[in-house]
Amino acid sequence: MSKQTEKIKDLVAKRELARLGGGQKAIDKQHARGKYTARERIEMLVDKDSFEEYDMFKLHRCHNFGMEKKQYLGDGVVAGSATIDGRLVYVYAQDFTVNGGSLSETMAQKMCKIMDMAMQNGAPVIGMNDSGGARIQEGISALAGYGEIFERNILASGVVPQISMIMGPCAGGAVYSPALTDFIVMTEGTSYMFLTGPKVVKTVTGEDIDSEHLGGASVHASKSGVTSFTAKTEEDAMELIKKLLGYLPSNNTEEAPRVECNDPIDRKEDLLNDILPDDPNKAYDMYKVITAITDNSEFFEVQPKFAKNIITGFARFNGQSVGIVANQPSAYAGVLDVNASRKGARFVRFCDAFNIPIVSLVDVPGFLPGTGQEYNAVILHGAQLLYAYGEATVPKITITLRKSYGGSHIVMGCKQLRSDLNFAWPTAEIAVMGASGAVAVLCAKDAKKIKEEGGDVKAFLAEKEDEYTETFANPYQAAQFGYIDDVIEPRNTRFRICRGLAQLASKRQNLPAKKHGCMPM
Repeated sequence: MSKQTEKIKDLVAKRELARLGGGQKAIDKQHARGKYTARERIEMLVDKDSFEEYDMFKLHRCHNFGMEKKQYLGDGVVAGSATIDGRLVYVYAQDFTVNGGSLSETMAQKMCKIMDMAMQNGAPVIGMNDSGGARIQEGISALAGYGEIFERNILASGVVPQISMIMGPCAGGAVYSPALTDFIVMTEGTSYMFLTGPKVVKTVTGEDIDSEHLGGASVHASKSGVTSFTAKTEEDAMELIKKLLGYLPSNNTEEAPRVECNDPIDRKEDLLNDILPDDPNKAYDMYKVITAITDNSEFFEVQPKFAKNIITGFARFNGQSVGIVANQPSAYAGVLDVNASRKGARFVRFCDAFNIPIVSLVDVPGFLPGTGQEYNAVILHGAQLLYAYGEATVPKITITLRKSYGGSHIVMGCKQLRSDLNFAWPTAEIAVMGASGAVAVLCAKDAKKIKEEGGDVKAFLAEKEDEYTETFANPYQAAQFGYIDDVIEPRNTRFRICRGLAQLASKRQNLPAKKHGCMPM
């Protein structure tokens, strides 16, 4: 056997050893937990045979606390490039079979390299988190590694899409990297995120709570809004990521992706002409409106379990990817609150960063009142949504279906926030406030006088409400001032959006020169 053949044989053996990660015993433990290994996860996600691994032979440099005896090729993270549906992506997956996936200095270097390559080559970066946190044996070097990763997350923000998959534990400082990315996917039952674990919580606050209820997928999906999506299985998580990427450009210089569309743009939906109840205080389901107007009735929702009074997600019109922001009258009457405002603002800013047009479907009676909202800074969070819409330079089309009152009218993509096309259904009520509230203010003295004289106050107020509605609670006054570009028949909504997007395809709008704005937070 020649020396060259021996060296090649040695290379093959080293590769096989590296692919075993922490060894077969550790792999079996991972499977027993109902979890896949890092390499198995990557294989599930990417196109077959497309994964190209980097730094397979990298080793940690720690010699404290016996770590020199725990050397594994690749050191706890698998990183490289691949394709998903033929599109270039960069991927890293933490390997829990190697020292519990704990982050070392060399692991951080591998992850940073991938993120640098993603930015340089304009491709999405996907990180799979399954780690016990910083490698304690390395001390400050492990913390410095996290700092390097966070800096890359910040630099990549708005440059390439960043997606985090939480496939196991993610605790302490490790949670900040996913928090800095655009989308987070958590698996139900096997993943959790928190800054301080149950033991620390018990010691400091006295609360007795387990990992699932402290930072599990359901908690972050419905209560905190930390995660964008949840998946029942790891396989479901991979399919979700593939679907999400189909709506996103690879970087901030590309246009939103287009696909072939067989759904006629002039398709009329007669059900929209009758979807609104006669009673303006009665709810209806905004999802029915969305699926009636989008290509093939498809809608990919983001944060579906959080702040249900506002709907955010991706759809297509004539094959073009768009972001949809819509009030949901069947949840808290569609009012805006702290959580709805920050959910909407985050989504609008993402769409703007990656050239994805925004379609807003408006039916909003106002902001939720109360001390709970005021004490939790609803003013600032509402301003975030306002800021996001006003700053966005992508094509913006706003459709007002029914109510659009007061400050909530302004923050939901009004003409003054540089929305390009503003349409309204004939049922739209665009006013400072609803008729009953307005009349209560405007006619208080007259009502009091009638009451003192023994007259019918109810009949008087009802008459004044009708007058107010006829004068103000309609789209035509706004149209008179040019704040509404056109009043449209509901069944034609899809066509008007499709035609509007075609008109705005080459839109160019610049912001005043500045380092960055100071968004209310």
